[in-house]
Amino acid sequence: MAPVIVPATADVPVDIGREEAREAAVRELARPVYPKESWWDQVVERVEDWLSDLLDAASGLPGGWFSVALLAFVLFLVALPVLSMARRATRARAGRTGELFGAVARSAAEHRAEAERHAGAGRWAEAIRERLRAIARDLEDRAIVDELPGRTADELAAEAGRALPGLAGELARAARLFDDVTYGDLPGSPEGYRDMTELDDRLRATRPALAGGPA
Repeated sequence: MAPVIVPATADVPVDIGREEAREAAVRELARPVYPKESWWDQVVERVEDWLSDLLDAASGLPGGWFSVALLAFVLFLVALPVLSMARRATRARAGRTGELFGAVARSAAEHRAEAERHAGAGRWAEAIRERLRAIARDLEDRAIVDELPGRTADELAAEAGRALPGLAGELARAARLFDDVTYGDLPGSPEGYRDMTELDDRLRATRPALAGGPA
């Protein structure tokens, strides 16, 4: 067998046979100086291969690219509920950990002043949050709802709605608005803050109905 002449390196002999050259090349490529493909690159490569094979198979079906479009639509229908469930689970986790009040304890008046400050600067989401906190603190101070550490907006609306059934619907809408601007990434609006302020004013002028007495 004729010898193969390869370029001289520190680890490879100058005059070796084909088998020895192959083994020397494998050892050379295995050295740390040659970057290895990451696991993420491998996953991406396998997904790309799978999609390519899927499209090739679909293009061979009767209907050609119409079959490809139909297959993509079916895959979308399959993935949509999965994505929706994942989003709901993410929001549910945020709701469980997202308390109505922050770490700093404030009075109802302080929450209202903070809400007005945010509204004056056009920060409607922050203003809406602070106004509902003012409502919650005021209801607690008036003993319409119990003081409950870790209370959520929905829990506040449910308890206050039982004590003030005439405003139960508005309280539920206020809680949804609070959740939307807090967990749903909505920016808030002047109209939303106005509705929250008007609810606050009505609640301050309302007294709970006594059991068995007139509303």
